[in-house]
Amino acid sequence: MNKNILYIAVAVIVGLFAGWLIFGNSEIDVDASKDSSNMSDSHNHSSDTANQMWTCSMHPQIMQPEAGDCPICGMDLIPAETSAEGLAMNEIKMTENAMALANIQTTIVGSAQASDDDGMISLSGKIAENEENNAVQASYFDGRIEKLNVNYEGQKVNKGQLLATIYAPNLVAAQQELITAASLKKSQLDLYKAVRNKLKNWKLSAKQIDAIEASGSVRDNFPIYAAVSGTVAEVIAKEGDYVKQGQPILRVSNLNSVWAEFDAYENQISNLKEGQNIKIVTNAYPNKEFDAKVSFIDPVLNNATRTVTIRATLENTEGLFKPGMFVNGKLKVSSESNNDLISIPATAVMWTGERSLIYVKTNPNEPVFEMREIVIANRNGENFTVKGGLENGDEIVTNGTFSVDAAAQLQGKKSMMNKSKKETSDMPLSQMKIDLPSSFQKEFEKVLTSYLQMKDAFVSNDANQVSAFAKETSKTLKSIDISGLGKMEQAHLNKTIKMFDAIVENDNLENQRDHFVILNENIVPIAMNIENVDPILYLQKCPMANKNKGAVWLSKDKDIRNPYYGDEMLTCGSIINITK
Repeated sequence: MNKNILYIAVAVIVGLFAGWLIFGNSEIDVDASKDSSNMSDSHNHSSDTANQMWTCSMHPQIMQPEAGDCPICGMDLIPAETSAEGLAMNEIKMTENAMALANIQTTIVGSAQASDDDGMISLSGKIAENEENNAVQASYFDGRIEKLNVNYEGQKVNKGQLLATIYAPNLVAAQQELITAASLKKSQLDLYKAVRNKLKNWKLSAKQIDAIEASGSVRDNFPIYAAVSGTVAEVIAKEGDYVKQGQPILRVSNLNSVWAEFDAYENQISNLKEGQNIKIVTNAYPNKEFDAKVSFIDPVLNNATRTVTIRATLENTEGLFKPGMFVNGKLKVSSESNNDLISIPATAVMWTGERSLIYVKTNPNEPVFEMREIVIANRNGENFTVKGGLENGDEIVTNGTFSVDAAAQLQGKKSMMNKSKKETSDMPLSQMKIDLPSSFQKEFEKVLTSYLQMKDAFVSNDANQVSAFAKETSKTLKSIDISGLGKMEQAHLNKTIKMFDAIVENDNLENQRDHFVILNENIVPIAMNIENVDPILYLQKCPMANKNKGAVWLSKDKDIRNPYYGDEMLTCGSIINITK
C-alpha cells in the first residue's frame, strides 16, 4: 500500500516536471516569438518610415525624402504611394527575362577620368560661304540681256571675264551724243568731257569710249565684265530678261576663305570667347586637323534649338572646304574639378529636345529603375560629362535605355514617351475638377476683380501698382471663410495668400513676377472651377516665362498681354482654356 502511494507520488512529480518542460518552454517560446514579432514589426515600421518619400499631388515628378513644400507650386507634400511590391510611384520593376531579352546593361558611374580630351568640348557644324567675300554683279545700265555667258552655279569666273551682253537704248543715245560732241570738242570742250564722263559712269572703259569716238559708229550691244574673281553662288537673271540699272545678274562668292559655323548649347556659352583656338576636323579629311580661331559668337540665342552660332574663318586657297560639308570642332576650356564631374556613355542618355534623361537602378539586388533628369556639361567623344543629377556610385542603364523607358510607359509610370504623365509645371491646371460651395464662389469673384487689376499692372511694369492691388486682393481673400473647403482647396488658397503678401512686401518687379508664377499655380485651379463667372476668363500661357518652363495667368481679354515680360515680349503667349 505504502509502496503504491510512493509510486503514484513519484509519477505525479515526474509528470508535472515533464509538463513544465514541454508547456513552460512553449509558453516562453511563444512570448519570445511575440517579442521578436513586435521587434520585427517595429523595425519594419521604422524602415518604412525611413524610406518614405514625399510628393506633390499636382506635380508627381517631385520626389523628396522628407515632408515640406513643393518647389514648383508651394503646396504641402503628401506621402508618396507605393505599389504592392514596395515600389515608389516613379519606379519600374522588370523581370530578369525581360532584362536579358532587351540586352539591358548597367554601369556604376564615377568621377570623370583624365584623358587626351580632358578639358575639351566638341561642337558640330558645317562649312559655309564667307559672306564678307561675297559680291553681287549688277547691270550698270537699263536694257535687255541678249547673251548670258554664265549660266549655272559653281562656275568659276575671273575678274574682267565677259559675263553678259546687254542691249541698252540709253547707251545708243549716249554714243550718238559722244560722236556729235567729238566733232565740236574744240569749241565745246566742257560738253565733250561731260559726255565722256557719262559713259564712264556706265562703266565703259576709256578704251571702249575711244573706240566709239574713233569709229564714229554706234554699237547696239554692250558687254558686262566681272568686277571680281570667284565662284558663281547664284544666277539671278537669264537671257531675255529686262534689267534696270543696278539690278543684280549674278552673285559671286570668293571661296579662298570660308566659315566653319558651329552650334553651341546654352551651358557651353560661358566657355567660349572670340579669339579662342579651335581644332577642326572634316568628314572628308578625317586624318587632318585644321587650326583656326573663333571669330564670331552670335549675340542672339536661337529659341528653336536653344543654341548660339559660333564661327571660325578658314583659309581655303587649295579648295579643300566645300560649303555644306560637315565638320567637328574641339576647343580647350578650363575644366571643372574632376571630383565634381561624372562621365557616362552617350548611350545612357535620352534627349527630349529640352532635357537629358537617364534611368538609375535604385535597388542593387533587383531590376528596379527610376527615370532621372541630369545636367550635361560637355561631350567628349562617345561620353558625356555630367555636372548635375548623378552621384558617384549610382548605377545607371547604359544599354537598352529606350527599352526600359518603353516598359515604364506600358506600366503607366513616368517616362519620356508617356504623354499622359506631365513632368513639368505646365500641368492642365484648368482640368482639375473641384467642387466649391456657391457662397464661396460668389465671394471669390471679388478676388478675381482685383487680381485682374494686378495682372494689368504687371503688364505695365508698374511695381507700385502691383503691390497695391496685391494688398487689396490679399485682404479680400483673407475675409472669405474657407473652413468648409477641402484640405487641398485650403492649401491652394493659403499658398495664394502667402504669394500675394510676398508681392506686397517686395518692390522689385522681377521678384514680384517670380511670386506671381507660384500664385497662378495655386489660384488658377480655383478660378477655373467658378461657375458662370462674369466676365469670362481666359487662361493664357507664355512658354518662355519661368526660365522657359512656362507660366500661366488669367485674363478677361482674348488679346495676349504678357504680365511676365511686359513691353519686351508683350504678345508672347496663347490661350489654353476659358471658363465655362
